[in-house]
Amino acid sequence: MKVDPVTLLMRGREVLAEQPFSRLLGAELRRLEPGGICELELPLRTELLQQHGFAHGGVVSYLADNALTYAGGAAAGFAVVTSEFKINYVRPAIGERLIARAEAVSVGKSQIVCRCDVFVRSGADEKLCAVAQGTIARVGVD
Repeated sequence: MKVDPVTLLMRGREVLAEQPFSRLLGAELRRLEPGGICELELPLRTELLQQHGFAHGGVVSYLADNALTYAGGAAAGFAVVTSEFKINYVRPAIGERLIARAEAVSVGKSQIVCRCDVFVRSGADEKLCAVAQGTIARVGVD
């Protein structure tokens, strides 16, 4: 079944709006494409920083986790959850906005493997701050 990209993005934004934690953080779904492409953004504000002034690792991790799951959901359908994921922090996230770009790299019957790069933006400049990979499981598949 072919999925309309505009409909997919609208549905993805509805799902994000249903997540109280995502609303609390202020996450924004910018891109969601059939086949498993996702771009999720988060404006950085003081409440999301740690004591050294950069984004808290839990905030960066949240964004990667959610982007991975969106990519998996776009590839397989929305009935998915994160089974596991790993993240490497490569530099402190100091800037105005976090941007997670994720894609499905392997789609199976019961699971989807996805990868994600998280960038921090300051003005027009983007720098890689984390790299993640995860396994996304279809809900209801034994």
